[in-house]
Amino acid sequence: MKEQIIKILQQNARISNTELGEMLNITADEAAKEIKELEDEGIIRGYSVILDDDMLAEPTVYATIELKVTPQRDRGFNDIAKTIMMYDEVESVSLMSSGAYDLAVEVKGKDLKEVAFFVSERLATIDGILSTSTHFILKKYKEKGIFIDNEEPDERGLY
Repeated sequence: MKEQIIKILQQNARISNTELGEMLNITADEAAKEIKELEDEGIIRGYSVILDDDMLAEPTVYATIELKVTPQRDRGFNDIAKTIMMYDEVESVSLMSSGAYDLAVEVKGKDLKEVAFFVSERLATIDGILSTSTHFILKKYKEKGIFIDNEEPDERGLY
């Protein structure tokens, strides 16, 4: 049941407890209780909004930054990741399992200059960061399973 609730909430976190209950053949109170348990257990950490940034008045620039990092003795990558994730510009930090880099950092800013400044003056200067590689995101088509460009795929999943 919890897996079903999670799947539904990932698609629509604003669904009412009544609607959720109807979908799962449980009462609205039972649905609310299940959600509360998921939150209390720390499985659900928060809720977010998926935006079409092209429709906003204020521009937003996103970038993925690959970091090559020297792991610290007895702490690995954790301390560096915790330092990075405290910056307001940082949307997410992920440890990668293999490849040319160790951490992937998703950041946002109001323009290219702001993101470039963040990378060169704040991120690259952290002890233990050996190199950075920045990839600016030009357009988002789909995020967290939601289509951004308002085009729905046909029944085969193709355009």
